[in-house]
Amino acid sequence: MKRLLIVAPVLLALVAWLAASSAQRDLSAVEVKATLVAGTVHVLEGAGGNIGACVGEDGVLIVDDQFAPLATKIRAALEKLKPGAPRFVLNTHHHGDHTGGNPEFAPEATVVAHENVRKRLMQGSTRQPAMSADGLPVVTFDDDLALHFNGERIDFVHFPHGHTDGDGVVYFRTSNVVHMGDLFFAGRFPFIDVDGGGDLDGYVANVGKVLATIGPETKVIPGHGPLATRKELEAFHRMLTETTRAVRERKAQGSSLEEAKKAGLPEEWKGWAWDFISQDLWIETIWRAPDSTAKR
Repeated sequence: MKRLLIVAPVLLALVAWLAASSAQRDLSAVEVKATLVAGTVHVLEGAGGNIGACVGEDGVLIVDDQFAPLATKIRAALEKLKPGAPRFVLNTHHHGDHTGGNPEFAPEATVVAHENVRKRLMQGSTRQPAMSADGLPVVTFDDDLALHFNGERIDFVHFPHGHTDGDGVVYFRTSNVVHMGDLFFAGRFPFIDVDGGGDLDGYVANVGKVLATIGPETKVIPGHGPLATRKELEAFHRMLTETTRAVRERKAQGSSLEEAKKAGLPEEWKGWAWDFISQDLWIETIWRAPDSTAKR
């Protein structure tokens, strides 16, 4: 019960945001736009998580698929790049704004994800109903998986206990592009899904690990926000480390949570608040998170 009370403000914010995105919001007005990233890789923006699309002689592979009502628009955007249904769908994690289209694409595509993504989609939760069997991943992996498609080596790598416990990062090696799912909210404070196996310190560490695997010219597709480069990912990692340190220092000095919220964050990071994660909510996320870096 204590854990539920601790994360309740964040969960309530998530419920409200997803409801506004998938139900209350008029998705009929959403436009799905495709932009070339590099090589065979495009990014599709609509509502929900950014979609990566690998397009070439072998067909189409997509990373995440937003919400089911947008499937027709997503298909139309993909048809402009190459006719034919996607052959593969890779889910970076289980949240509905990244997996909602699975049942629409799965009849023609092979859905791939980490084992924990399938488990959580099967189980459902208080904020996300269980997915029908026809939308579940049929290929799962534990640590990593490689696909050879459109002249690309596509490495799908698990980074545990960050945003969730099933986070997968997708590397398009030939095109030098990486899709990070919700391990990257470009220019925004992130959401840490504690009930979904997420962990703040794990999140920060995982972003650092991805940085260690990419070069200066790598293009980065975030889960949310505009197409980015290593520079923006470095800024995101610095925000994570500096805001976490600032809040934990105040806590160690005896400040209350309300005092920490009143003091706020360093000026550089105040503009990173958005309609889902406000500055206060990010401060509370840090405050409530277990500190695995503390000296024992």
